[in-house]
Amino acid sequence: MKSKKVVAVLSSTGLLAAMLLTGCNTGGSSPSASSANAGKDNGKSSSSNVTLTVATVNNPDMKVMQEETKEFTKETGIKVNYVVLPENELRQKVTEDVATHAGKFDIATVGTYDAPIWAKNGWITPLNPLFDKMSADAKAKYDLSDVLKPMRDALSYNNNLYALPFYGESSIIYYRKDLFAKAGLKMPAQPTWDDIAAFAKKLNDPAHNMTGILLRGMPGWGEVLAPLDTVINTFGGEWYDKNWQAQFNNPATQKAVKFYIDLLKSAGEKGATTSGFTELETAMAQGKAAMWYDASVAAGFLNDPKQSQVVGKIGYAPAPVEVTPNGSGWLWAWSLALESSSKHKDAAFKFMTWATSKDYINLVGKTKGWVVAPPGTRKSTYENPDYQKAAPFADIVLKQIEKADINHPTKDPVPYTGIQYVSIPEFAQLGTDVSQEFAAAIAGQKSVDDALKNAQNKANEIAKQGGYQK
Repeated sequence: MKSKKVVAVLSSTGLLAAMLLTGCNTGGSSPSASSANAGKDNGKSSSSNVTLTVATVNNPDMKVMQEETKEFTKETGIKVNYVVLPENELRQKVTEDVATHAGKFDIATVGTYDAPIWAKNGWITPLNPLFDKMSADAKAKYDLSDVLKPMRDALSYNNNLYALPFYGESSIIYYRKDLFAKAGLKMPAQPTWDDIAAFAKKLNDPAHNMTGILLRGMPGWGEVLAPLDTVINTFGGEWYDKNWQAQFNNPATQKAVKFYIDLLKSAGEKGATTSGFTELETAMAQGKAAMWYDASVAAGFLNDPKQSQVVGKIGYAPAPVEVTPNGSGWLWAWSLALESSSKHKDAAFKFMTWATSKDYINLVGKTKGWVVAPPGTRKSTYENPDYQKAAPFADIVLKQIEKADINHPTKDPVPYTGIQYVSIPEFAQLGTDVSQEFAAAIAGQKSVDDALKNAQNKANEIAKQGGYQK
């Protein structure tokens, strides 16, 4: 079973040949072997002359990290080189590096989807032994217990932490308070998707360049499937039942997918299949929409007068609920993981704990403004009066993160964890394939029924190939 899963990951990223050439068929060393070498720089260099290589994604929070790294180098003498890539390319390049032990990167930026899978394959280093090596003062200063529990749980495998969250998020509804007031509408404390659809249709005004609601329609499991999966969950649907039988023929799943696509067509943005997170964030900031359902991390951007035209006009509501609250809002964190093949584990761990510390968040708050301080990772951030003052969205974001439960993502029991993904290695490719089916339905290139039928077949095929169906 393990070898099948590893092959599936490599196949999805075009890496199978590379693995065969290196003679590696298990995905890497075992976690225990990684632990044995954790924290060692192999005697080849001291921290003062080390240059770390970090593979990261190109987004605003990571750009800030790059700008502030000069402070880390000043404190430690450790230099940091960044390799910045688009999300899909990042996952491919880093998977190749960790799977083949090429050692191009010391630190990889990973998501909550990747961390437990890569941990199981031994591609990244367990961090508990490294924390155990810290002095009492250093442990107390970092304060791992301050990191939000849902994030720690999502980044763990077999009771070992494998990554440190740089920023975290759930999903929320952004809405224009001024437009709601003008139309005599009131956002409920806990909206349903029926509420949201009614609001969107009433406020949709294409003649005046005002979209009722922005929803991702771009293909990609990290794009359209992120919000759509939460709709499937809260409507009572799922990807698989507990026996790994695909559930796109389940009436609840079908109702959710049809609802999402119908809402996009009736009150969503034009050209939805070219709209992902970045495009929709820009549209909302430019005042072109009455509502947007997406990642809570955008709240800081929308409240930054340097980047947004709607500062002070935005209200916030929890992720809409329909049949069940389970999985109604997603949980995600971009996090820093230490590659097992790194030759500079001590230095890398030092950087990881610096970039995810209370001190780092305070540094960003003071130098860049508290509204753009990394959110979603630490309790102390949400207790900070400066952050609370700058972030009117703080309370609702914290509540959404705290109630997100990756172990109970659906109404009925399922054999996987994860709210906006299925935690099997094959999901990266399966999610992409299924998202393309739904994007084709959004674009009117095929019927929703045909897209669901194709999704059902693809999901069952993956379950059989991976050995999940008995």
